[in-house]
Amino acid sequence: MVAVEVVETPSLGNRSYLVTDGKVAAAVDPQRDVDRLFGVAGRSGARFTHVLETHLHNDYVSGGLELCRLTGAQYGVSAAEAVDFPRRRLVEGDVVELSPALRLRVVDTPGHTFHHLSYVLEEDGRAIGAFTGGSLLFGTSGRTDLLGPQHGEQLARRQHASLHKLAEILPDDAEIWPTHGFGGFCASVPVGGRSATVGQQKKIHPAFQLDEDAFVEHLLSGLDPFPAYFARMPRRNAAGPEPVDLRVPDSVDPEELARRLRDGEWVVDVRPRREFTRGHLAGSVNLGVDGPLATWLGWLAGRDVPVTLVGETPEQVAGGRRELARIGIDRLSAAVGRPHELALEPDMVHRMPTATFADLVLADPEPAVLDVRMRREWRQCHLRGAVHVPLPELATAELTAAPVWVHCSAGYRATIAASLLARDGHDVVVVDDDFDSAHDIGLTVASDV
Repeated sequence: MVAVEVVETPSLGNRSYLVTDGKVAAAVDPQRDVDRLFGVAGRSGARFTHVLETHLHNDYVSGGLELCRLTGAQYGVSAAEAVDFPRRRLVEGDVVELSPALRLRVVDTPGHTFHHLSYVLEEDGRAIGAFTGGSLLFGTSGRTDLLGPQHGEQLARRQHASLHKLAEILPDDAEIWPTHGFGGFCASVPVGGRSATVGQQKKIHPAFQLDEDAFVEHLLSGLDPFPAYFARMPRRNAAGPEPVDLRVPDSVDPEELARRLRDGEWVVDVRPRREFTRGHLAGSVNLGVDGPLATWLGWLAGRDVPVTLVGETPEQVAGGRRELARIGIDRLSAAVGRPHELALEPDMVHRMPTATFADLVLADPEPAVLDVRMRREWRQCHLRGAVHVPLPELATAELTAAPVWVHCSAGYRATIAASLLARDGHDVVVVDDDFDSAHDIGLTVASDV
């Protein structure tokens, strides 16, 4: 009996998959920390025989090559991709035999990238689903501008054709198993959902409601910028990523930690934001391991910047290391302990004031408000009188008012922004509240832009 196991990475908005009959297994689009896949395969006693990539990924370092090194599995990658390692060169119509009854048929589905593939899972000759990578997602599709805006329209037209191709070759009850579309920046719009069939998508998906021109306009209009590190990932994946290192980072003593803080280095507090605001080392930046730490640090910190992780427990630091390894940030050291235990002097531990949107109504005088959400969110709805600076652009913003009340949609990004501003000497308040509550009490206006 065939089983498809999902290995989720919510912080990056991705899924990897393991398909197995209980004896053999194939992995599709594995993340770099392949130990999770070994855990899933181990529960069924299956051995890996194949690893398949739908495309060279922009948002994470692939674990495909490492998984093959460790298991001897065959590595399947599009024949059109230029890579620096041996692999099975897959083209349209190829069949990957997992067992006499189970196979994966290769389908050419360009759009998210030029050489994107999908894999139709067949059991006893019947298509039961497809691994669609960045092609057919739940209610949307993979964005087509990641290889450069000059390719966006051409790839959007190919994406439209690929989605119709999948709908034509798959039965309505076939499941789709996309890699992207669960948050993150590889989907054209944020969507959700646990599962979907082709028939369901035919009823709701824009590709099946719009003609090609209208679909292209829909897909490309209003796209937010994507993380800067995305530009590096395809090259790294094509070169063959080195094995992942999840060992405990080298330890930093309080004296060295104080120096790094004074020098403005990236000292990242990975505790949840409310623990951070109650007390943290002055100069540290909060990127909690309970959220998309890797996405934002990879976007904000720049390339090959040394990072020091600070956490209250070894588990928090280990979680931060794992998250960052997924996007290839490996130059790490760490300090474990409560802020007052890591501080050389008591005055190194600061609190950060927090508020709700209801507090904003009562504030006198009316404070300056900074909205660090993305442009798409701002266009949908925003606070009257707020200044809009998307979080990725914060370093170039010129803020003169004090204090500055910082908000996002729930508090995670606002705390990142507030910690960056506080590091630069600004007086800040974190609005740690759900943006829906601002709408409920009448603080928001719709954009006319």
